[in-house]
Amino acid sequence: MTEPVKLEAPTHPQAAADTNNAGPKVVPSAPQHRRHSVLALCLGAIVLGGVGFYLYVPGLYVVSTNDAYIDAHIVSVVPKVAAYVSALHVNDNSKFATGKLLAELDPRDFLVAVDSAKADLESAKANASNIETQKIEQQAVIAQNAATVTGDQSALDFSKQELQRYGSLAHSGFGSDQRYQQAQSDIGQKQAILQRDGALLEASRAHLAVLETQHQQTLAAIDRQEAALSQAQLNLSYTKIYATAPGSVANKTTEVGNFVQPGQVLFSAVPDALYVTANYKETELTNVRPGQAVTIRVDAFPSSRLQGHVDSIQRGTGAQFALLPPENATGNFVKVVQRVPVKILFDAPNEDLRLISPGMSVEAKVTIAEPPSWLSWIK
Repeated sequence: MTEPVKLEAPTHPQAAADTNNAGPKVVPSAPQHRRHSVLALCLGAIVLGGVGFYLYVPGLYVVSTNDAYIDAHIVSVVPKVAAYVSALHVNDNSKFATGKLLAELDPRDFLVAVDSAKADLESAKANASNIETQKIEQQAVIAQNAATVTGDQSALDFSKQELQRYGSLAHSGFGSDQRYQQAQSDIGQKQAILQRDGALLEASRAHLAVLETQHQQTLAAIDRQEAALSQAQLNLSYTKIYATAPGSVANKTTEVGNFVQPGQVLFSAVPDALYVTANYKETELTNVRPGQAVTIRVDAFPSSRLQGHVDSIQRGTGAQFALLPPENATGNFVKVVQRVPVKILFDAPNEDLRLISPGMSVEAKVTIAEPPSWLSWIK
């Protein structure tokens, strides 16, 4: 009989080699394991301490925010009269100096208005002069009527004396009754004449009062026409728009030949004087005071550092002046940290200030306490 063949599983050469080379396993001792754990804890504590130092210590000396931007007192250039634009002496992004002529409006309508106001003023002055002459003439009439009344009074007094004489003669028999009666009649005539001339005198005086009132009206008319002339000249001056401060043009919306209305924006004048508006959390303003130094980094120029100082802190949070301010007295209340605008001025002119523009984002760091020299990196 044939003996059965015993089959053996093939052995992989590498496995066999690993089996042959395998030695006894080394198990670390307990003290060595503890040393590794202590080292890891120390490294962790150092890292946590460094992170805490980096986050906490700078807060003792500086207050920083990236909710800040370049700001300026931008002026909207608008006309005060309606007219066609006849000339523009600036263009997009043009720079201008104080007193530069920026734009001109068609002045012809306003020149006509000035001439008309001048003519009305001359007419009012002539009318006042005419009334003044009439007053002088009326004063002469009053003097004449007063003299007439004086003469009438003298004639009446003489007639009364004549009546007394003729009355005495008539009673004594030396005079006639006819002459006495004639003397009485003369007194009546003289009294009537005196009353008539006295009425004329009063009428002339009353007319002088009327002329005086008319003269006052003409003087008021002169003042009114002078005001109208001043307004016409002022409207004429509005046809030329000058720069009140140095700056540059932005957002130009008009061209030569456009008809513009009062209040319509022609363009915006961006002044050269810039500042920073930084919105700090209310919890960060505990030690912030006007005059403190500020380091400003503009996002557009990250390698540049500008120096400034705190000018003022707004009396009110930004939400307080929003279109729809929050009403915390209604519904459920969730406390939200508010932000307060802080105005920061630049200390000295810098070349970078000519490159930055309103609206650019910046990071502002206010130095609330002077750090030691070895912490100067936090500023």
